[in-house]
Amino acid sequence: MRFRGVCAALALMVPWGAAAQTLDFSGDLSLQARWFPETPAFAGQRAGSGGVVVEPTLYWDITETASFTFTPLYRYDSADSRRSHADLREAYLLMYGDWGETAWELRLGVDRVFWGVVELHNLVDVVNQFDLIEHPREEAKLGQPMAYLTLSGGWGMAEWLVLPYHRKRTFPGSHGRFRGPLPLVDDALYESGDEERHIDLAARYSNTIGRVDFGLSAFKGTNREPFFVPALPPGLIPGPDTPFIPYYEQIRQFGLDAQLTTGDWIYKLEAIRRSGARNLAGVEENYRAFILGLERNFYGIFGSAADMIVFAEWHDDSRGSLATTAWANDLFVGASVALNDVQSTEFIVGVLGDLSRNYRALNVGMNRRLSDNWSMRLEAIAQLRVDPLDMTYAGRRDSFVGLDITYSY
Repeated sequence: MRFRGVCAALALMVPWGAAAQTLDFSGDLSLQARWFPETPAFAGQRAGSGGVVVEPTLYWDITETASFTFTPLYRYDSADSRRSHADLREAYLLMYGDWGETAWELRLGVDRVFWGVVELHNLVDVVNQFDLIEHPREEAKLGQPMAYLTLSGGWGMAEWLVLPYHRKRTFPGSHGRFRGPLPLVDDALYESGDEERHIDLAARYSNTIGRVDFGLSAFKGTNREPFFVPALPPGLIPGPDTPFIPYYEQIRQFGLDAQLTTGDWIYKLEAIRRSGARNLAGVEENYRAFILGLERNFYGIFGSAADMIVFAEWHDDSRGSLATTAWANDLFVGASVALNDVQSTEFIVGVLGDLSRNYRALNVGMNRRLSDNWSMRLEAIAQLRVDPLDMTYAGRRDSFVGLDITYSY
């Protein structure tokens, strides 16, 4: 990627009418370890791994109406060489002001954008690429080059994005846990002749009407979710050891996200209509997908200071067994408990089940602050059942327990 000189180029665009006010440096340094109790499915995989993650942030308040944020990331992993990597999560110039009764913001550079309302997986969230070597559940995002304009007022908020560069999805290496059953080539093919330099467009309008928060979004450009094709010359039949290469189509997507809050109950919806993408059989298929979510809040449980949230989400994809994602017909049920103590202790437990396949997983987590600067995160995922016909999880035996100790500065 051609990010050289981005800081200098963006700085030249700042109105230098006022002196710099703030220069702040913060970030996280994490020591991480994972233990996999099951025998690995592939040769070269280890029962445990350790690593270090450094994610600093430099914030520069340049003028009263402009700032610059810079957030790189570096990870070292002892077991998977591909998981040892660096990325530029954020490096953007932010300019803002008022236009009559409308507030505006313009971001130029590399940033992360989040759209959606549900917990486990967000269908409408299509701006950034996922970093699967960070976490198998699509929790981490790669930085995305963009020009991002927002306008907001009493009429709601409008967002426009121009995305000039496509980021390839990252995957674990051949010796990494959480890898899929197919060997992958570290390269990509594109439907567009412009390849990764195709200019993608995205937009969203959001507002609140009464108790309903909603957003309408649209995206046109390179798919963030790849299809996989054999890395072979045309006419040859792939074998069991044939490597595959990610292929990114041109798609169009329209999305809706909505949340209704009524007292202690929260009702959630995400739905999309997508065209241009291939299904698991390699055939282009227009499809729709949706997520229905429900939350119930309980305050002061058992007469204590603790609060609990119970939630459920159903994910459905009209492609059924030909869906290219893990979220074809899945139900997630869980609960989180916040003790509201000095250490900000939180627990979460959930069960994920594929209603069409014989797949079940148990998720358990805990977050706790150890001191003003130190915190810990404990996470465990137990693969209770794995369906060999499920292309997403076939062959995996990757139940694990992970511990992160983080120093925040």
